[in-house]
Amino acid sequence: MHTQKYLRLLAEEFPNVKTATGELVRLKTYMELPKPTEYYFSDLHGEDGAFIHLMRSGSGNIRTKVRDMYKNTLTEREQNQLANLIYDPQKVLAIIQEKEQMDDEWIRFTILRLSSLLRYVSAKQSRETVRDAMPERYADVLNELLYSYHGEFERGEYSHRIVRAIIDAEAARAFIIVLCEMIQRLSVNYVHIIGDVFDRGKAPHNIMEELIDFGQVDIQWGNHDIMWMGAAAGNEVCMCSVLRANIAYNNFDALEDGYGLNLRALSSFAQDVYGDDPCTRFIPKVIEENEYDMVDIHLAAKMHKAIAILMFKLEMKLYDRNPEFHMDDRKTLYKTDFHRMVYTDNGKEYPLLDTHFPTIDPDDPAKLTQGEEELLHVLRSSFTHSEPLHRHVAFLYTHGSSYLVANNNLLFHGCIPMTEDGEFDTLNIHGEPLGGKALMDYISLLTGRAYYKEGSRQEQQKAVDFMWYLWCGPKSPMFGKSKIATFENYFVKDATVRKEVYNPYFRLSEKEEIVDKILAEFGIRGKHAHIINGHVPVKIKEGEKPVKANGKLFVIDGGISKAYQPKTGIAGYTLIFNSHHLALAEHSNFKQIETDIGSYTPNLSIEDEMERRLLIKDTDEGRRMQEKCEDLEKLIRAYREGKIKEKL
Repeated sequence: MHTQKYLRLLAEEFPNVKTATGELVRLKTYMELPKPTEYYFSDLHGEDGAFIHLMRSGSGNIRTKVRDMYKNTLTEREQNQLANLIYDPQKVLAIIQEKEQMDDEWIRFTILRLSSLLRYVSAKQSRETVRDAMPERYADVLNELLYSYHGEFERGEYSHRIVRAIIDAEAARAFIIVLCEMIQRLSVNYVHIIGDVFDRGKAPHNIMEELIDFGQVDIQWGNHDIMWMGAAAGNEVCMCSVLRANIAYNNFDALEDGYGLNLRALSSFAQDVYGDDPCTRFIPKVIEENEYDMVDIHLAAKMHKAIAILMFKLEMKLYDRNPEFHMDDRKTLYKTDFHRMVYTDNGKEYPLLDTHFPTIDPDDPAKLTQGEEELLHVLRSSFTHSEPLHRHVAFLYTHGSSYLVANNNLLFHGCIPMTEDGEFDTLNIHGEPLGGKALMDYISLLTGRAYYKEGSRQEQQKAVDFMWYLWCGPKSPMFGKSKIATFENYFVKDATVRKEVYNPYFRLSEKEEIVDKILAEFGIRGKHAHIINGHVPVKIKEGEKPVKANGKLFVIDGGISKAYQPKTGIAGYTLIFNSHHLALAEHSNFKQIETDIGSYTPNLSIEDEMERRLLIKDTDEGRRMQEKCEDLEKLIRAYREGKIKEKL
């Protein structure tokens, strides 16, 4: 009964044998093409320049293809110039035009070279895929150029005539940009972001726009993503934390220009309350200067302190109403004696490094002042009405999840919480202990409830509060540490109090048998199965390796964020999975990339080579297509047996 009902629905799309057979042939043919190339990135942390360059260069892969095509006909310098043009056509064309070097001969050679390279890049893809990447206004011309091979009868001369027509129509600049963008798009077929788009770097909003424009992407939420998602869902602690984290790194451009968050009220409040306070513990780390929103460093420190204190107060209230979080040890304001200015941890007292707290009532430290209440109202309104924030968060929901199983790989940002003896640890959510896959699935449900306001008002509030737990809770898979020592880092000198202990997962997952256990929990088995993680920077300079558990675990947080590069010694990783192998690209310092972009290629190591070239039919997409083929065959049979009437 259900099969017949489904076939009738399928018949609405394919109303007769002819259309159903046509689709069946198309799918079976498409499945015989090579597997598309997947790129994996992690922990972008707002580094738009680095990430966008890696996206548009295919992590150096386009430069390799330029060399393959033109090593015998172009010098290294000419190859670099062509690669630079592909990566950033608008910028390079403006420079060439300014130098008056864009004559007809340069245009002709450039279009023909780019066309040949595009043909090479797109060779393993279906014409339908290539056609979909073509702007409609140039589709006919591009088809003629791409499929007009030299050596055919008069076809070479025909290509030159096409280029001549483009020049005469004064469309050369626009056409070159289209060719470059198509090479970019067809070189990177699919992108996986293993969490943490936001914070530390200056422009997460630019990264999000790039991902939205690219489209073929999924995101496994990191704790920094969750914090922004929580802020968009209405979690006031997350709102304050977003502001605190970005002011701490002097990222005013991201907050004000990128997301339109109004910081004027915070600036005025901070100046009024901390006017004479140097706020030395709150001086921001300036990695890059702001371009649009220049804020005096001393005012920024006051704003930093003001929002941090407000965050700590709201955090106490959140823990008070959610005892099931079991985070009493993080009620830092309650552990502080503001009469004597000491912090108590495990029975030991520590003097505070900062003792000026004009907004804290020593007898009720979580109580908000009237000024803080008014400030919070303004901040809440600003987050609620930020159009780019909600557009970006909506994309995180539609293209994101707590984990993903993709082509025999398990992707998640942080960890699967485990006990010391290697069992899945459980988190008691609303009375039910959940661990492993069940925990990850329930997290996806709760995050959706928080943002989309599903369930009762009480359920919604619990879900919104839970977003904060996911940011910093000890059993949060996105966080994976015993605590986040924000308060201690500001106010306590003793490093032992500030220590954050990683979940046993991070140690246990270096063992192959533990990785196999986790993979099996998610229904994954086989020789070429892997876990792909981010979250913990791999410190190459200290001898750490990104490949663990006998090649079954990849940790690809290598330091795209400039804030991490001094610790890691490199500038990040890209994991690349094509039809032949899984390869790890190790990137050098981005100062080198930024000054010598066209010649840059990463250090590439093949980590898992396939026994044969993988085809689309070997992928998750291919399996879905095979199921559709079987359904189409049933539909065709139903038509021929007269069980369903054709519409001609």
